Amino acid sequence: MTEHPGEAAPAERNAPAAPRPASGRDGGQDGGQGRLDADAGLEELPPDLTQAILEATKQVASLLKGAGHPFALAGSVAVYAHGGPGNLQHDADFCVLPEDADAVAATLRDAGLEVYTPPEDWLLKARCMGQDIDLIFELARQPVTRELLGRAEELPVESVRMPVLPVTDLLAGLLNAFTEHHCDFGAVLPIARALREKVDWPRVRHECGAAPMPDAFLYLLERLQVISPQDDDRGGLP
Repeated sequence: MTEHPGEAAPAERNAPAAPRPASGRDGGQDGGQGRLDADAGLEELPPDLTQAILEATKQVASLLKGAGHPFALAGSVAVYAHGGPGNLQHDADFCVLPEDADAVAATLRDAGLEVYTPPEDWLLKARCMGQDIDLIFELARQPVTRELLGRAEELPVESVRMPVLPVTDLLAGLLNAFTEHHCDFGAVLPIARALREKVDWPRVRHECGAAPMPDAFLYLLERLQVISPQDDDRGGLP
């Protein structure tokens, strides 16, 4: 879960519909079509990659710590480390300094990991234990800084302790990444609800509230009574 938006390819609207087998009560084709449809629906469920992503996260963090690179865990695994939703499906995100990107890549390559440069110019990508790793040096269109990494908290990810971005920075990054083309409130709402007591809401409002999409999300949180109204600086409701 990175904090930069991406766009999905448009669906093919003119593709012909697949033929539907006839079902009959007289044993014609197959009276068990309903069961087949249910089985097909189950096959579409995403696999549970949580443990695989956690293992890859621990491996990469150990390599970065051993080499002395400043970094902080970000994205969905950081949310998990703070006690948020734990159904991990995509990748592990690490914030690194822009000037350290080449050295970080060299460290991972020396350890046998595949590291490559994607078309996006704000990160590098790696593969570890079959899982995707994002090495981010620009978060929500802002360069990763020593100040940001300095706010990281030492938290355990299972058996390995590592620096993790604070919830306030994680949430601000997600809100600042909202655009007219990428504005998935549904993905961020469970995080805000689960971790609301750890968020500095006045700071989030100050950093994000002037933009229309983050402002709309904050208003939604008010209406859902996740946070207090803007004129009350108490932060999350008890």
